[in-house]
Amino acid sequence: MAICIKKALELIVSNVKKVSYEIIPIENSKDRILAQDIFALYNLPTYNNSAMDGYGVRIGDIGREVKVVDEVFAGSDKEPIINDGEAIKIMTGARVPNSVEAVVPQENIEILKDAFIALPKSITKYQHIRFIGEDIKIGEKLLSDGDEINYATVTILASQGITHIKVYREPKVCVFTSGEELKLHFEKIDDYQVYNSNTPTLLARAEELGADVTFTGMAKDTVESLKEMIENSLYADFIITSGGISVGEADFTKEAFEAFEMEILFDGITIKPGKPTIFGKIGKTYILSLPGNPLAAILIFEAFGKIILQKLAGNKNIYHNYIETKLGEILNNKQGRTTIIPGFFDGSCFVPSSKRLPGMVGVLHNCNSMMVLGKNIGHINKDEIVKILPINWKFFSDIKKDFFN
Repeated sequence: MAICIKKALELIVSNVKKVSYEIIPIENSKDRILAQDIFALYNLPTYNNSAMDGYGVRIGDIGREVKVVDEVFAGSDKEPIINDGEAIKIMTGARVPNSVEAVVPQENIEILKDAFIALPKSITKYQHIRFIGEDIKIGEKLLSDGDEINYATVTILASQGITHIKVYREPKVCVFTSGEELKLHFEKIDDYQVYNSNTPTLLARAEELGADVTFTGMAKDTVESLKEMIENSLYADFIITSGGISVGEADFTKEAFEAFEMEILFDGITIKPGKPTIFGKIGKTYILSLPGNPLAAILIFEAFGKIILQKLAGNKNIYHNYIETKLGEILNNKQGRTTIIPGFFDGSCFVPSSKRLPGMVGVLHNCNSMMVLGKNIGHINKDEIVKILPINWKFFSDIKKDFFN
């Protein structure tokens, strides 16, 4: 029996388990998911240091002429002591001695004769001094299990002298499809056949989302052919199929999976397009059987497949996040079933695609987002505020949000 989209997402979140971890160098960790908590090993800064090229002075010498008695460069362990009436020349990043109470930028200093300088009449105590631990303190939690690593994360890791980290391995995904009317894009077709666009699309999208992807092949419209494909794919964490799950006489995918005692977590979703969607598991391998219609298949994958991959990858952000924006034009919708509407978000409004039949191929190339309409929504006026989900960029949250309009 078909279930609602909210129940389907709850079943995915509650059933999918993250994959195991591996240890890799931080230089290779971009876009991976951290599998450990990271705590600071060092203070940053590790010592009080100067934020400017200038002069270290005593606060009581404001507006006076003082003598420069020493100099300190970045990387030096010198820590000279200055008294009232004295200053030191100091460079950006250099250690600030305890006797220095402020750093005056060199452009605010008047150079005099015999190593004397004239200080300005306005100096704030501790100005331009970066204090030990003001950025990061020893023991502070810096990163968490489930964080996605980017260049800024690598900056933090390198600053702590960390060379290798635990990350969740990339989920292994197998993709295959069925339908003897389909041909791969490098084959010749007859006028009664069509090219298989679903498989290359799903392969590319899963790879974009961080999966280790394998194309298993094209199954014939027989249970035995499908069983061979399944058996060859069960090493994977996640199998994605398209086609062969509706009520046609040659739709054998469900029967083939059941031969492997697949636990069906849901069979059908009250959604359009994409009602005949199946989600289940065989052992530790999760299966998402998508409709054969190209637009329906990828929209369902965007709604559900991405969440499965987020969970498998160990990412803590597993819920759809949304952007609130204005609707760019009037939208009329047939009520009765939750509906996914693809469209384009230009930064200020969302314009629904004028073409969105389930079997269309050329729609999503011109779309970057989609909206999900509740089953009772039949009409939305232009400029009304709506919630949209991104398609061509990842936008998730660790907080469950209601993205229905």
